Amino acid sequence: MFGERHDLHHEFPEHSELIHQLLGGDREFAELYREYDDLDAKILDLEQRGEPVTDEVADEMKRRRAMLKDRLYAILKARSQ
Repeated sequence: MFGERHDLHHEFPEHSELIHQLLGGDREFAELYREYDDLDAKILDLEQRGEPVTDEVADEMKRRRAMLKDRLYAILKARSQ
């Protein structure tokens, strides 16, 4: 949705505890999480401020966020089993 945060705790509430654990103990997950969180904040800021940005740039940022979210979810699924 436009103008909404997509933080992982909100997106995957059933994995909230595991997210917390992985942030403290899994370097790859923590790095991907930070990149995802930073990108999500940038997208939200652009949407809320109405900053001039091309559709291509906005779409690429959103595609990158979706790719990161998919990768993070794959790690969560693998670690939750």
